[in-house]
Amino acid sequence: MRLPTIILGLVLPVLIASPVLAETFKTPKALLQALYSFDTETASEDAPSPYSAFFSDHLNKTLQADLDNTPDGEVGAIDFDPIIAGQDGKADNLKIGQSHLLDDRAELEVQFRNSEEVTLYYTLVKEHGGWKVEDIANQQGEEPWSLSALLGDAQ
Repeated sequence: MRLPTIILGLVLPVLIASPVLAETFKTPKALLQALYSFDTETASEDAPSPYSAFFSDHLNKTLQADLDNTPDGEVGAIDFDPIIAGQDGKADNLKIGQSHLLDDRAELEVQFRNSEEVTLYYTLVKEHGGWKVEDIANQQGEEPWSLSALLGDAQ
């Protein structure tokens, strides 16, 4: 009888503290609009990313594994904010492209300005009744990247 009460005591504050966790995004565009309007100051400090509520289970597990394998005081594989493709700034003049759907996957691009023009390519998956971010890639510039490749989990 005590175990269910303890579990409820641990889970309930997390659900109350982060209402976006309970939100289901019915379209890829709705997910990305919410992602780009999310205030990271309200994110759970226990999550592997401030954006964990928007990320797929697989991406969150990979981020957590990276954190678990990073020595104290060091930065993990992701040393920047992948949502804005940089350390600082914000996404101005956001444009979310048309999504290309294939079963439970979607691909689309997002364009914005963060001191320079940025185009990010999102791969989304349908999970738990809604859309979640599976990967983000920047194919421009001198050092193209994707989260899956940086985390050693290229698909």
